[in-house]
Amino acid sequence: MKFKIDQNLPIEAADLLMAAGHDAMTVYQQSLGGASDERIVDVCKDEGRILITADLDLSDIRRYPPAQTPGYMVLRLPRQSKQALLDLLAKAIPMLSAHPINGRLWIVEPDRLRIRGGE
Repeated sequence: MKFKIDQNLPIEAADLLMAAGHDAMTVYQQSLGGASDERIVDVCKDEGRILITADLDLSDIRRYPPAQTPGYMVLRLPRQSKQALLDLLAKAIPMLSAHPINGRLWIVEPDRLRIRGGE
């Protein structure tokens, strides 16, 4: 799968995904740091990349309908430390083979995975 790591996540998140056999790029690799959510979403659509973010705005399916995209993964934590975000992503990666993400919104929390879209 192809992923884009948003600017609010550690760049090491791309390393975790690549180690699991995925194609991952950060927004910084394309000079998209500071770009609007809309711009990043458009780039992800054009490239066929699933956006991984900690930005809760992307969980608004009325504003960002997942069915019109390769998908979103929102990492949701009470504390967003670098290590906590990387640990949560590492926990979510094995679930990619069990649950489809294309055209869906995944909200990944420490104790659960919520999937929206694809109905």
